[in-house]
Amino acid sequence: MGLFLQVLTVLVITVSLQGWVPRGCLEEERIALLHLKDSLNYPNGTSLPSWRIAHANCCDWEGIECNSSTGRVTVLYLWSARNRELGDWYLNVSLFLPFQQLNYLSLSDNRIAGWVEKKGGYELQKLSNLEYLYLEDNSFNNSILSFVEGLPSLKSLYLGYNRLEGSIDLKESLSGLEHLSLDGNNINKLVASRGPSNLRTLSLYNITTYGSSFQLLQSLRAFPNLTTLYLGSNDFRGRILGDDEHSLQSLGALPSLKNLSLQELNGTVPSGGFLDLKNLKYLDLSYNTLNNSIFQAIKTMTSLKTLMLQNLNGQLPTTQGLCDLNHLQELDVSDNDLSGVLPPCLANLTSLQRLDLFSNNLKIPMSLSPLYNLSKLKSFDGSGNEIFAEEDDHNLSPKFQLESIYLRGRGQDVGALPKFFYHQFSLQSLDLANNQIKGEFPNWLIENNTYLQELHLENCSLSGPFLLPKNSHMNLSFLSISMNYFQGQIPSEIGAHLPRLEFLSMSDNGVNGSIPSSLGNISSLQVLDLSNNVLTGRILSNNSLQGQIPIWIWDMSSLEFLDLSGNNFSGPLPPTIGTSSNLRYIYLSRNKLQWPITMTFNGSSQILALDLSHNNLTGRIPEWIGGLSDLIFLLLSYNNLEGEIPIQLSRLDQLTLIDLSHNHLSGNILSWMMFTHHYFVLYPYYYDDMSSSQQSFEFTTKNVSLSYRGRILRYFAGLDFSCNNFTGEIPPEIGNLVMIKVLNLSHNSLTGPIPPTFSNFKEIESLDLSYNKLDGEIPPQLTELFFLEFFNVAHNNLSGKTPARVAQFATFEESSYKDNPFLCGEPLPKICGAVMPPSPTPPSTNNEDNGGFIDMEVFYVTFGVAYIMVLLVIIAVLYINPYWRQVWFHFIEVSINNCYYFLVDNLPILSKFGFS
Repeated sequence: MGLFLQVLTVLVITVSLQGWVPRGCLEEERIALLHLKDSLNYPNGTSLPSWRIAHANCCDWEGIECNSSTGRVTVLYLWSARNRELGDWYLNVSLFLPFQQLNYLSLSDNRIAGWVEKKGGYELQKLSNLEYLYLEDNSFNNSILSFVEGLPSLKSLYLGYNRLEGSIDLKESLSGLEHLSLDGNNINKLVASRGPSNLRTLSLYNITTYGSSFQLLQSLRAFPNLTTLYLGSNDFRGRILGDDEHSLQSLGALPSLKNLSLQELNGTVPSGGFLDLKNLKYLDLSYNTLNNSIFQAIKTMTSLKTLMLQNLNGQLPTTQGLCDLNHLQELDVSDNDLSGVLPPCLANLTSLQRLDLFSNNLKIPMSLSPLYNLSKLKSFDGSGNEIFAEEDDHNLSPKFQLESIYLRGRGQDVGALPKFFYHQFSLQSLDLANNQIKGEFPNWLIENNTYLQELHLENCSLSGPFLLPKNSHMNLSFLSISMNYFQGQIPSEIGAHLPRLEFLSMSDNGVNGSIPSSLGNISSLQVLDLSNNVLTGRILSNNSLQGQIPIWIWDMSSLEFLDLSGNNFSGPLPPTIGTSSNLRYIYLSRNKLQWPITMTFNGSSQILALDLSHNNLTGRIPEWIGGLSDLIFLLLSYNNLEGEIPIQLSRLDQLTLIDLSHNHLSGNILSWMMFTHHYFVLYPYYYDDMSSSQQSFEFTTKNVSLSYRGRILRYFAGLDFSCNNFTGEIPPEIGNLVMIKVLNLSHNSLTGPIPPTFSNFKEIESLDLSYNKLDGEIPPQLTELFFLEFFNVAHNNLSGKTPARVAQFATFEESSYKDNPFLCGEPLPKICGAVMPPSPTPPSTNNEDNGGFIDMEVFYVTFGVAYIMVLLVIIAVLYINPYWRQVWFHFIEVSINNCYYFLVDNLPILSKFGFS
């Protein structure tokens, strides 16, 4: 009986655990996903590389989420997954039927022109759990509405920027719809007599012209429960809020409306139409031309909490009108052309909690004294204006306790920090970058504000040592103090005092000494930038090599971004990258690192950027780099690497920038390119905001070394193999690099012609093939490269005529073609087809036969003199250098012995042939 109870208990526990133990994906759904991938890539696409047969758990694949208890797919995010160059795609509905618990499906921006389903019914009815469907940026027509009728649980439908037109009939079967987006279609009317009465959000951006505005506005009456309405970027010409017969009767037909966006309407927005919107809480009038009475109408809307007036056309109407809106809680007048000082009447906005003045031409005192009376103010953004220091920094205490202050300046000198900062104890975010504050690091700010999470003090002219708060600060996660004048060492206890840091940038200072080991205790650290300092000296007690990168850095489990470039680190790279499976970006350029690249990555194949350029690394490019399947940037230039490019690098189909220049690499480019089929077909890839802002690479383009930083890198593709020892022909397959911006193969020993496939480089800006041994003609198709700004084929063996002087090629000078002896045409001085006059022949002085090309008497004399000179040189070397003399006599002795044993061994054989 006891045994039975024990077994029963185990069974009950096992069954109960089934409800929460995570499972892998179901086999039927994994197979269905692979079929979907094949359809998406038809006929020859390469999207979704992480969807692989060998990878059994499809829940880990890109764009997929699963239910943790059942293992079934619940989310399919396939935005822009299909290469648009593959043409239209007709969706096979049956591909999605195995996903019985699918709740979220995004197929936006995939060039879907229609769908295919079996005859006799709506297959999508089987997707009974689907609630969110995104189909924007495709080519659907009005029939898509009948298609989605079969989705019984659908709540959110996004059909923006398709080919819907005319009258849109929202069927009764869509009665459960709560959110609908029809942006960017040519719609003039909505029909919904028995349609989605529960519709809460309707987005109609950019959908109509002036001629059809009346019908559209009247049709909105069918949605009395609408709470959010987006009508921006339309051509209503002011009628939407007017009082004439074509308006929506002041939008009073929508009594539940709480959020209204009227951005970028064509014409002046009148004021009378707001009178009936008593429940409105959010109003966006950005990108419009407002009249002066607009604030009188808004003033009557006592429920209004948020007013957006960004980027207005012309000056903002009378500021005094703004100051009358004393019921507002949020006011955003950013990106306008406001000028002058802050109006004193802003003190009337006693309900204000958030004020955004970003990017104007206002003069804002660093002390924020005009706002001291706003006791409810929590957030202020004055960045992008003229920040100045008041002459009298009074001792008045503000009534507010701010949670965020953004005062990023334009480089002005603002003196010391104003006294009001000493009275702030609730700060969570503080940005004072690009203000010349001077003084020492204000560690008291961190001490006083225990909730502070983010602190920007870059480029503030701060000097002295970097000071830590006296006690541990448990909330600070972002600290940027780059581009200052800090000196001294990084405090050894930084890890204990700032244990929750995720981002730390101290670049471009004068910090010296070693990297403190306590940084290794900050388990949450994702971005560490210590570049452009003078970090030298002995590293750590657990490392006996002076100047070597400390091993513990690689064991920081949360580290995502590591930049130690521009320092004096020396010695070898670490043998392994330890437990940091989150590491994505590694910058170690411009150091003195030596030895071969022997490091390996333990389970961290998601490296996006690897920059080891400008060091003293030797040996071959390691084959393991080919295993970094997500690698986007690879920079190994200015080292002493040798050997051929490993074939394994051809697996890196995400690469957009590779720089192997200024090494001693050799071999044939063809052997590597033959395995690279869809290289540099750029897609927008994910950039973490924290990391993308730190991205910076040095790359030579247009014969100039430039630094590329930030988000521009997502659109940049380049290949630089210059200054190596590559041989053989340039492979035609290189023309597959269709999105490349820069190609540099100069200073090698490449032979053969320039491939005509170079005409595929429609985006190229710089092409350098100089200092090789190329021959043949320059392909005339290159004149179709309209973005080409730098072109150089000098110092080759090219022949024929230069390309026609059209488009970009009309700007290239003689230096682009010089030292090609068989090349002619402009801009070269040699004219094609010109007959060269024969060289004058000197008269003969005798009747002897001069047909031979060598004077034999001269040959004999020259040969005799050269033979004697060589013999004398050998005798002199042997006489002067005893080492070579010993080597020479050893060589003679060995040669004599070899000859003797050869005769002894072969004498019987030779005697058979008559030799004795």
